[in-house]
Amino acid sequence: MLMFDAHLDLAFNAVDWHRNLEQTIQEIRASESDMTELGRGTGTVSLPEMRKGELGICLATMFARLRQMAPSPYGNATPEACYAVGMSHYSYYQAMERRGLMRQIKTRRDLLNHCDDWNKNYPNVPLGYLLSMECADMVLDPDHIFEWYDRGLRAIGLTHYGVNRYGGGTNSSEGLKPEARALLRNMEQLKLPLDLTHLSDPAFDDAVDWFGGHVLASHQNARKFANWQRQFTDQQIKVVIERDGVLGMALDAIMLQDGFVRGKTPPTVTLEGVADNIDHICQLAGSSRHVGIGSDLDGGYGTEQTPADLNTIADLQRLPDILNRRGYSSADIQGFMHGNWIRFFSETLPE
Repeated sequence: MLMFDAHLDLAFNAVDWHRNLEQTIQEIRASESDMTELGRGTGTVSLPEMRKGELGICLATMFARLRQMAPSPYGNATPEACYAVGMSHYSYYQAMERRGLMRQIKTRRDLLNHCDDWNKNYPNVPLGYLLSMECADMVLDPDHIFEWYDRGLRAIGLTHYGVNRYGGGTNSSEGLKPEARALLRNMEQLKLPLDLTHLSDPAFDDAVDWFGGHVLASHQNARKFANWQRQFTDQQIKVVIERDGVLGMALDAIMLQDGFVRGKTPPTVTLEGVADNIDHICQLAGSSRHVGIGSDLDGGYGTEQTPADLNTIADLQRLPDILNRRGYSSADIQGFMHGNWIRFFSETLPE
C-alpha cells in the first residue's frame, strides 16, 4: 500500500551525517560500526528500504538551527550559516532529482500525476517529495520566505528545541516573537501551511491565534501517552482537527513511551503504541480524517530509540494489519497510510 510520510530528514542524514542513502540499510550500518554516537550503526532509513516499504511520497526536510539559542551539536553560529546549511539540503534534493531518484512536488497537478504514476508503474517511480522546513532559522527575515517558496517550499515549522528568532520551541515557555507575526502574514499570502510541530505551548496558542491559513502537525503524538511538552495536549489536537489539519504519527520513543530517556531507557513501546495514538486522535475527531504518518525516523537517532519491533522504515507496512485488527475499515487505513496527507496537500498546493 502506498505510504506518505510527512517528516523525513533525508538531506540531514546525507549531508550532515554523511550517509549514502542509496546503500542498503545493512551497508549504512556497517559503515558506522566503529562510531559511538547515538544513532550510529542503528539507522532505519535508506532509499531501498523506503521502496521496499512502498513509501512513495514524503515531506523531505531542510533542517538547521542556531546553536546559541538551542545548544546542540547540530547548531550554527549565525542565521546566515543556517541559511547555508538549508541551501546544502536543498541542493542535495536537486542533485537526487538530477539522478532520477527523487521528484519534487510543487503543485496539486504534480501531486496527482505522481500518485497516478506510482499506481501504474511502482516500483519504477522516483520518490516524490514536498520540500519542508524544520525550524525557520533558515529564513533570514520575513520577506525571505518568498524566495524559499519559489524554490518549492510547501510547509514550514517556526521553531525546534529551545527559543529562536521567531519564538519558543520544545522545552521552552516563551510565545512567538513579533517578527513571527510578519512571517505568518507572508505565509498567509502565499497560502503556505504552518507546521505546528515543535512549538512551545504558549507559542502554539499564539500561532493558531495569529495565523489564519492551513495548519498541520507533521510529526506529533499525543501527550496522553508521553507526558511532556513535545507532544500535544488533547485541546491542542482538537485545534488541529477544528482547522481541518492532519497530525503525523512519529516513531521516536521519546514521543511514544512515557518516561523514556534518550541514551538510557530501552524502548519497550511497540507499533501497537503508534496505533494507540491513532485511536486516541480518531476518538477526539470522531473520524479517521486527521491522522497520518510523520515518522521522523533517523531524526538523529536509530533503533535504540524506535519501537522495539521496528527494524527499518519498511516495517511501517505492518501498521495496516494492526489497524485492521482494531476494526478500522480499508478506507480508514488507506487514509492513514496516504489518503489524508494527499487530501490535505491537494487542498493547499497551488494548481
